[in-house]
Amino acid sequence: MGPPPPELLTLGEVLRRTARHLAERGSPSPRLDADLLLGHALGIDRLGVYTEHDRPLTPAELAAARDLVRRRARREPMAYILGRRAFRRLDLEVSPDVLVPRPETETLVEWALEAAPPGAAVLDWGTGSGAIAVALATERPDLRVTAVDASAAAVAVARRNAEAAAAAVETLVSDGFGALAGRRFDLVAANPPYLSDAELAAAPPELRFEPPGALAAGPRGDEVILRIISEAPGYLTAGATLLCEVGDGQAAGVAGTLRGAGYADVGTRRDLAGVERVVGARRT
Repeated sequence: MGPPPPELLTLGEVLRRTARHLAERGSPSPRLDADLLLGHALGIDRLGVYTEHDRPLTPAELAAARDLVRRRARREPMAYILGRRAFRRLDLEVSPDVLVPRPETETLVEWALEAAPPGAAVLDWGTGSGAIAVALATERPDLRVTAVDASAAAVAVARRNAEAAAAAVETLVSDGFGALAGRRFDLVAANPPYLSDAELAAAPPELRFEPPGALAAGPRGDEVILRIISEAPGYLTAGATLLCEVGDGQAAGVAGTLRGAGYADVGTRRDLAGVERVVGARRT
């Protein structure tokens, strides 16, 4: 007679061990991460995770969970592990080809929703996952939204997100305004890279997994923002609005650059953390 089979671990015990392990590896939200990872591995929602604590995990389920936990322990972003990210009313596909959508970008979306006139032609400059474009198109169906990105892989993700949300968004591969010759927009919303190279090097480990070209702009951090300010007038209608997400501490300098470039009605808005996160202006 052989030895008895090993006792199967329960979901509750695996959750406790996972949360402890992730806390030791520096996760800022180890219990939430554990809930989401185990739920994803088992194909159940968070309610199921809470109500099935006594459920024994099969060896196959445990192996699937361990693979996900191993990735998070290396500080890979949860959004890449799960393949999804919530943004406003949307459930977006994300991949390492795109920046993970962040809550502070909602400030940019809210200002754009207010500023865009009825039926406006709107450009999402550097769309990434398409979060801004799809949010605008679903919350303001009257808008004519175009989304551009220099990365063909990112544009493919944005296109799938637009299709999944039944959002009317034109998606184009374009290095900045490069593919838009002869076109004009009533509003341009941009979430460009705005970290300096040094800031990216000192950033949390999760950022190592995101496309560096979507995060860092160069030695100063404002290089891409300045490019947008310089090039945008050739693609804006008279009186059109330019909105740009900026890094912590950049708003005053960007606002001054906009005034110096002849833009009018320059202003800023703070995100939920109180950071001046978006700078806006109007083309005269």
